[in-house]
Amino acid sequence: MKKISQLFLVAGAISLIVLLIGILLQIPEVYKLTALTTAICLACGLGAIPSLKGYRYTAWIITAVVAGMMYPASFTRWGDIDLRNKWLMLIIIQMVMFGMGIQMKLEDFTAVKKTGRGVLIGLMCHFSVMPLMGLLLTKIFHFEPEIAAGIILIGSTSSGLASNVMVYLAKANLILSVVVTAMATMAAPFFTPLLMKLLAGTLVEVKVVHMMMEIIKIVIVPIGAALLHDYLKTATPKGVRIVTLLFIIAAFYLAALPLGLWNYFSTNITSEQALQALEIFGFLLGAIIAGVIYHLLAKSFKKLDEYMPLLSMFGIIYFTTVTTAAGRDNLLTTGLLLFLCSVIHNAAGFFFGYWLGRLFKLDKNSARTVAFEVGLQNAGMASGIAAALGKLGTLGLPAAVFSPWMNIAGSILANYWRKHPVEDKLEMKNEELELIEVIKAS
Repeated sequence: MKKISQLFLVAGAISLIVLLIGILLQIPEVYKLTALTTAICLACGLGAIPSLKGYRYTAWIITAVVAGMMYPASFTRWGDIDLRNKWLMLIIIQMVMFGMGIQMKLEDFTAVKKTGRGVLIGLMCHFSVMPLMGLLLTKIFHFEPEIAAGIILIGSTSSGLASNVMVYLAKANLILSVVVTAMATMAAPFFTPLLMKLLAGTLVEVKVVHMMMEIIKIVIVPIGAALLHDYLKTATPKGVRIVTLLFIIAAFYLAALPLGLWNYFSTNITSEQALQALEIFGFLLGAIIAGVIYHLLAKSFKKLDEYMPLLSMFGIIYFTTVTTAAGRDNLLTTGLLLFLCSVIHNAAGFFFGYWLGRLFKLDKNSARTVAFEVGLQNAGMASGIAAALGKLGTLGLPAAVFSPWMNIAGSILANYWRKHPVEDKLEMKNEELELIEVIKAS
C-alpha cells in the first residue's frame, strides 16, 4: 500500500510540473485537467508520508474544491439530474448525519451529570463566540448579503464530530467533547434559527419555524435513527416489542401517504404550520423505519458501523464539490477574502474557547476541549440548510471554504497539544478519576 501511495506522489509531482507549464502557456484544457489530477494524486499519496497521513481527508475536500472550480458544469447537472436538487441534497446530508450519528451513543447523554459545568460552558461559548465573530467579519468584509449570511450561518451551527477526533488526538478531555457535541447537535434546531434571525435577519429572509423544521429533518431525524440502532443493541425484550410495534405503525402510515393520505391532509388542513408538523412527524416515523432496518443489516454485516463514517465523508465531499461548482463565479471574486475569514473565524474560536474555559475555572485539558468545540463547526449542517433553502451557491459557499481550513487548523493544533501535554499531575489525576467514575456509571 505504501508503494502505491509513493507512486501517486510521483505522478502528482509530474502532474504539477505539467500544471505549471499549462498555466504559463495559458492552455485551459491542460491546466484544468492537471490541476484535478495533481489534487487526486496528492490525496492518494499522502499515506506515504507518516506526518501527513492525518490530512488525507482534508486533501480530498481540497480535491473536491478543485473539481468544482475546474469543471463546474460537470458537478451541477448530470444529464437530466440536477445535482443541486433539494431532495437529493436532503438525502445526502441525512446520510452524512446518520454516519456521524453511528459514532454517537445514548450513554453520551448520560455523562452530562459528570461534566455538567464543562458542558454548560462549552455550549455557552459555542453559541455565542462563533455567531458573533461571524457577524463581526461580515461588518469588516463587505460581502454580498447571502454570502455574509452564510458566514453567520456556519458560526451558528453545532460543532461537528471532527472536534471529537481532534480532542482525541490532542489527548484532551474526550468525554467532555463527546457530550458537548451531542448536546450542541440536539440544541441546533432551536439555537441556529434564532441566531440567524437575530444576526442575519437583515441580510436574508429567515423563517424561524421553517428553518427549525429543516434542521430537524437534516440533523435530528438521521441521528435519531442512529441512536435507535444503538438502543436496539442492548434493548430488553419489552423494548424490542415496543420498537417493533412503532415500526409497524410507521410502515402503515408512510405507505398510506402516497396512496391519498397526504392529499387528504393538504386538502382539509389550511394551516401551513400544521402541515409542516405532519411532514416532520412523517420524517420521525421514517427515522424509526431506517433505524430498525439498519440495525437488522448491521447484525448481518458486522463491520457495517465501521464503514458508515466513510459514507459520511463521501457525502461531505459531494456537498463540497457541488457547492463549489454552484458558487464558482462568487468564489472567483470573493474566494481569497472568504479564506481569510475562515482563518480568522477559526482562530478566534480556538482562542476564545480556550481562554474563556480557563476564565470559568476549567482545567487545562477541559479548556483545550472547549477550544475545539468552539472552533470547529458543522459545515455539513450549514451546507444542508443552504441547500434546503435553495441558496447552495451563496448561503452555502462559506461552508465549502471554511471546511478544509477547519480540518487543517484543527489537526495542527491537536498535534501541537499532543506534543505539549498538561504537566499539572493533579489535574491529570482528577481527569483520570472522572473518567473512571463515568465508566463505572455507564
